[in-house]
Amino acid sequence: MATLIDDTIAAISTPIGKSGIGVIRLSGQNARKITESVLSAPPKGLQDHTTTLRSVKCGQSGRILDQIMVTYFQAPRSFTREDVVEIGCHGSPVVLKAVLGLLLDSGARLATPGEFTLRAYLRGRIDLIQAEGIRAIIEAKTLFQAQIGRQQASGSLSRRVSPVKDVLVRLVAMLEAGIDFADDDVAITPDEEIERQLKSISDRLKSLEASFPLGRLVSEGLSVAIVGRTNVGKSTLFNSILAQDRSIVSATPGTTRDMIAESGELEGVPVRWMDTAGIRGTADSTEKIGIEKTKETVADADKVLLVLDGSSDLTGEDLDLYGELRNQPFCLVINKIDRPQRLHEARLGKIDGPVVRVSALTGEGVDVLKGILVGELEHLPMLEKEGAFVTNLRHQQLIGGALVAAVAAASSLSQGLPHEVILLDLYRALRALNALTGETTVEDILENIFATFCIGK
Repeated sequence: MATLIDDTIAAISTPIGKSGIGVIRLSGQNARKITESVLSAPPKGLQDHTTTLRSVKCGQSGRILDQIMVTYFQAPRSFTREDVVEIGCHGSPVVLKAVLGLLLDSGARLATPGEFTLRAYLRGRIDLIQAEGIRAIIEAKTLFQAQIGRQQASGSLSRRVSPVKDVLVRLVAMLEAGIDFADDDVAITPDEEIERQLKSISDRLKSLEASFPLGRLVSEGLSVAIVGRTNVGKSTLFNSILAQDRSIVSATPGTTRDMIAESGELEGVPVRWMDTAGIRGTADSTEKIGIEKTKETVADADKVLLVLDGSSDLTGEDLDLYGELRNQPFCLVINKIDRPQRLHEARLGKIDGPVVRVSALTGEGVDVLKGILVGELEHLPMLEKEGAFVTNLRHQQLIGGALVAAVAAASSLSQGLPHEVILLDLYRALRALNALTGETTVEDILENIFATFCIGK
């Protein structure tokens, strides 16, 4: 991919479909020349950081194809640090494709997915963490995800990694100097100082790695399974949470025979709500399959809502399911509080998780239930301000690798091993952090990252 950096690329940057305005973007040393070649008798050339109203002519006929707004960004003051032109056309797919075709006929090449952002990375405009932040903005499903992506694209996480690298580089330099110039009266760094700096490196890496569980939650979302025996009101609760009739509600036991899922959000965190088949003894083969799927869903869910019918006493199926869930986090939901209550909680023994009473039919208590789930995410506003936690598995693995190497270096130091051995671990930590930001990233990793971008970005 890097070998193609000297040519000029073009692509439609807005989604395909009818819209008020569609944008075509060009980047490369001939972006301005190619754009001017398709304009209808421009009185003067395009001016840096200036938007002008022009007309684009249609091939050999010379007829006006569309009136366009053209903005020119002269290198290096552009996103890619190359000459960049953005063309705003009327958002007709036919017009956009026709204008793009003229640009390609005039010497531009169709950009590959993520190639504009790749060029920004290769030209040093952004590092790899920031590039992945841009992708996070594009793929965001909630406003909170978009905000976190924007913060990472602006360098929030990079600014937390950079000081760690600085300390690591300085420590490597000191140890190398002590080895290379030992005969020239260069002072050897005391073990106490090496230990102090290694602790600083490890502490910062541990802090970054510890942020990943919540970061993963922000990026991937929370899965919540609603489970219980038949006719306790799971589907009614599911519909009440979503504020829509998504799941079929019936007094007939076993109506829900498969898992039904719908997306939503809590405090900006995506949530996948899952209504499951009621658990009971049955001879129906189809219903048995649904019950097995329920058990699989429960095992994979981040959070489980165990629903009991408050208007009836506990059954053996209730107690069996309660016993199965005691080893994983769950919230006990006592439903049907709009009816006379008969459920005896004492039979459940000590309940470790939260308990909330609701009426899925009237909606009473449903907001309290959501609030309990939100309460478990109450530290998100603090992280939103900091905007520098790890949301990406690749980042977590590299930070973890650097931490393992730093701990190994500290162990070698405590054992009194030579500085040459300590340096091996320090270089291993440095390679991991360089791969994190992109200084030493191999091309196949770049292709894997940028191939997931959309064309035109």
